[in-house]
Amino acid sequence: MLTLGPITWILLSPALGGSLLFFIPKEKTEWLKRISLLSVCSSLFFAAAAFIKYDRMTAGYQFVDKIDWIPSLGIAYHVGVDGINLVLLLMTAILAFAGVIVSCSIKDRLKEYLIFYLFLIVGCFGVLSSLNIFFMYFFYETAVVPVFPLIGVWGSGNKEYATMKLTLYLTLGAVLALLALLALYFVTGLNTFDLTIIEKSVLLNPLPIAFQRWAFPLIMVGFGVILTLWPFHTWSPMGYAAAPTSVSMLHAGVLKKLGAYAIIRLGIGLMPDGARIWMPLVAWIAVINIIYCGLVAFTQKDLKFILGYSSCSHMGYILLGLSCMTPIALNGTVFFMFAHGIMAALGFALVGFIYEQTHTRLIDDWGGFGKKIPFIASIFVMMSLASAGLPGFANFVGETMILLGAWDKYRLQAMFAVAGLVITAGYMLKMVRGSMQGPLNAHGHSLNDAKGLQKLPYLILIVILLVVGFFPSLLLNTISSGTKPTLDRIQSAQDRANGEIVNHAF
Repeated sequence: MLTLGPITWILLSPALGGSLLFFIPKEKTEWLKRISLLSVCSSLFFAAAAFIKYDRMTAGYQFVDKIDWIPSLGIAYHVGVDGINLVLLLMTAILAFAGVIVSCSIKDRLKEYLIFYLFLIVGCFGVLSSLNIFFMYFFYETAVVPVFPLIGVWGSGNKEYATMKLTLYLTLGAVLALLALLALYFVTGLNTFDLTIIEKSVLLNPLPIAFQRWAFPLIMVGFGVILTLWPFHTWSPMGYAAAPTSVSMLHAGVLKKLGAYAIIRLGIGLMPDGARIWMPLVAWIAVINIIYCGLVAFTQKDLKFILGYSSCSHMGYILLGLSCMTPIALNGTVFFMFAHGIMAALGFALVGFIYEQTHTRLIDDWGGFGKKIPFIASIFVMMSLASAGLPGFANFVGETMILLGAWDKYRLQAMFAVAGLVITAGYMLKMVRGSMQGPLNAHGHSLNDAKGLQKLPYLILIVILLVVGFFPSLLLNTISSGTKPTLDRIQSAQDRANGEIVNHAF
């Protein structure tokens, strides 16, 4: 008898919910909302249960389910978690829950919207939980495809151009990554896409450095596109601006992290020698992300563009942390991925709440809103402070760990990254002053504050930022158990490089 573990149920819950919606008449909006909410609540329950039951003293994958599909090619449904993807799965489940609540405000074609949205969630869960490279890539495409109709149909502004640009950029990146993954399949000679088998093999028999030298940048750029690696970032702020609120939440909170996760798992984890060669360049690209996108955010008038370019800037810290390839930096990077995901989703949810009532996102049309919506304004200020890296919020812990790691490895780049924090504080405080302070703008007279259950998603997200900020060990103990095998492979690569240097010296 087949027994399914919690990770499979995390995946199945939104998949079953989305499938069930096909049979619900579109007029039954309350049933559509209830089924969608129940499906993401189920995913959140299983994600929380897995997080609680996870054995942090044991390195390696847990809650593993495996069903062979095409054994001759090494393709199987194979899922499981370690400390890295477990934390990101929990983050995704939290944001899926909050996003569905926000989605319930959609008035036009709610049924179709929720179906696409739930399958977008399935794709995100699948990427983060798959231990088979074939299915990881399959779920990656599953996550990207629903974004096109969600923005193209339910978006606003220049949505047609935004969706086309997004699709072209992400497709290009996916093709580059696919080339490297197919080459990896043949170079290993294992005739399998099973990630666990490949990881064990490369630890004992590292991939040829000549292969890693050209394959790693394909992984880095291919998945870096969705991470908004400069100069392939321009699709993202435009996509944010055009997307519905709940899509922007998942876009900023989860989709970008899929790229970073794939780079950790498939790039650094399997090709540490190639990573060692290219990461000094990535560190400088990270600086460009931080400074350039931060300065562009400072000049924006549309609040979604401010948050969009701010998110691109923050991705620079993730890139900088990855480039260090040290324990404190890698653990801090995964921690920051969680913190930024919660914070960014909260920011877009807040802007969307006000936009639905005022129908404008221009900061010149906002002003004095704190007098009319004190609850939303208070959360807005706290979100802005979290984005600026204020101590007490989770973002501060992740950024500090990344900067400490960078100080040991890339001191000059770390100094630029600190300057990026100052820029972030500048445009976030400017945004708070222009939107919530001062005399009440005419657009704010009809504003109504969040009431009752409307407050729930905002409270959940801000409380998580504070709790994890004050008690970072809640996540760091889990994360460090997951990064240990990857760090061991990095150390082995470094030892080989040091040995080669010694041999050449004699």
